[in-house]
Amino acid sequence: MKLYKKITRLMIAGMMTASVLTIGQPIIMSDINAVAVDDSNDDWLHAEGSRLYDKNGNEVWLTGANWFGLNCIEYSPHYLYAGDIDDMLEEVADRGINVIRFPISTELILSWMNGTPYQISAGGMQASYNPPVDMDDGNGGIIKAGTYGRINKDFVEADGKTLITSDRGFDIILDKCKKYGIKAFIDIHSPHADNSGHNYNLWYGKETADGTMVTTDLWIESLTWIADKYKNNDTLIGYDLKNEPHGKGQEGAKAAKWDGSTDENNWAYAATKCANSILAVNPNALIFIEGVEQSLSGAMPGDYWGIEDRRDNSPYIGAWWGGNFRGAREYPIVPDSGTSQIVYSPHDYGPSVYAQKWFEKDFTTQTLLDDYWYDTWAYINAEDIAPELIGEWGGHMDKAENQKWMVLLRDYMIEHHINHTFWCLNTNSGDTGGLWAGFSYSIDNGTTITWEEEKYDLFEKSLWQTSETGKYIGLDHQRPLGINGTGLSLNEFYSSYSSTEGSNLDGGTKVKGNVSDNPTDPTPGVFGDVTNDKKVTVADLVKVAKYVVNSKGNSINKTAADVNGDGKLNVFDMVLYKEYLNGSITKFPGDKG
Repeated sequence: MKLYKKITRLMIAGMMTASVLTIGQPIIMSDINAVAVDDSNDDWLHAEGSRLYDKNGNEVWLTGANWFGLNCIEYSPHYLYAGDIDDMLEEVADRGINVIRFPISTELILSWMNGTPYQISAGGMQASYNPPVDMDDGNGGIIKAGTYGRINKDFVEADGKTLITSDRGFDIILDKCKKYGIKAFIDIHSPHADNSGHNYNLWYGKETADGTMVTTDLWIESLTWIADKYKNNDTLIGYDLKNEPHGKGQEGAKAAKWDGSTDENNWAYAATKCANSILAVNPNALIFIEGVEQSLSGAMPGDYWGIEDRRDNSPYIGAWWGGNFRGAREYPIVPDSGTSQIVYSPHDYGPSVYAQKWFEKDFTTQTLLDDYWYDTWAYINAEDIAPELIGEWGGHMDKAENQKWMVLLRDYMIEHHINHTFWCLNTNSGDTGGLWAGFSYSIDNGTTITWEEEKYDLFEKSLWQTSETGKYIGLDHQRPLGINGTGLSLNEFYSSYSSTEGSNLDGGTKVKGNVSDNPTDPTPGVFGDVTNDKKVTVADLVKVAKYVVNSKGNSINKTAADVNGDGKLNVFDMVLYKEYLNGSITKFPGDKG
């Protein structure tokens, strides 16, 4: 083993020479042990009917959770003041969450767009790397960097203690998500940065800290800017345009409505304009459209938006904030490029959040459909109009009505292939609680997360996973979800599991996948090519080296990479790659073609 490791180190050290010989400029590898990531920017999704598909035409299922904080005045996801982001995201991925919805504010994005990014608040994140470099201990020894402090170290400047700006922090968050095979999307939780900003009705009409008024045009401009910035980063797969547009009809222009007008408070009109602008710079992004709170009931001729409510025969039909899609039947969201990127995203909650009238009986799935779900949002999926993602659902485990509702909605989403993001990971959501219960951190052991295991067990059944072995399925074609072996990449699922055991998608139906770039394809086009570019370059050597050093962190075409043909993938194959690249050999020993 010691000899093997020594040879590996020597091979890695020699890789720079090979790169100069083959491509004229060196490939700088800052950390050969870093987990390999998929950089091909090909994980974008699209809609057909009520389903989402990958580039190969395979169905996918977004099953994730919310992590709020970027929308607040701390400018970072909450609980990074209690744990390290690597530890936290690793465990989130290992527990099967394949996508995270990150609430954010228009104000924060504007600070990035204007080149004056807000700095992450010290109250929102604990971060240090102390000492920042190796130091002399004064007794002839060395104090290694990070000996005394080592938490969220990527979020501090070179001094090891000054927090970086929030825009750089967001880049790091996306990089960490990519590292663990997690996809992400943002939702504009409020125009302004405010821990209670979700209570505001609209996407415009609030001032930022510097006095800038957020208008509809500025909201669209900021979302278009960030979509353009990340158009080549398929970790950020989409944009939820506004969290829970709401307000009651009698509030008139102060409340979000859904109709055929061009009024500024018409959510359908504003969302269509915003979708067009985003898709013009990134046609691959998913656009998540939430509902409103109330719609006109048609109770009496002459009723109009803004009319006073009536005790009986109300002119309005209510719903959860962001949950009402009755207007979408007549006025669907149809961007100029078509509906292939549109996902409707209702929010739905149980009686512990509010005792809605549909909970006043001994409710069942059927009564919920009859009394609320179907005409309010479920018809969109049931009638194959568009995909849906329940952007928020969850609540307290009361062993009573709220828990009963969670099980009914969970099972309905599984049965009907409805995407979802649970509310939420955070423990500090007063209405619902979270999947996390608490944290502890030590420099020796890292972050320990205590989960609300009973709630997680209820939620876990709705995570995309294989039917028999229970492996969680990610949304990255190459990178498995998590690092402890519980997760799969999309290619791994569709090449090895979909036709043998299926998944909890569509009741366990077994399907044959269309994997055009499957990394385990036994018949490579060019022997030794593991990057699928039809040639052997130093990039193939780099990928093989990463696999040999850290095999659990990288999927690879082992048949192509085993260039000496001995049935093993090890340092001796790396030697042959180096010899091939520097011209010492012109054909690999294992190439029988």
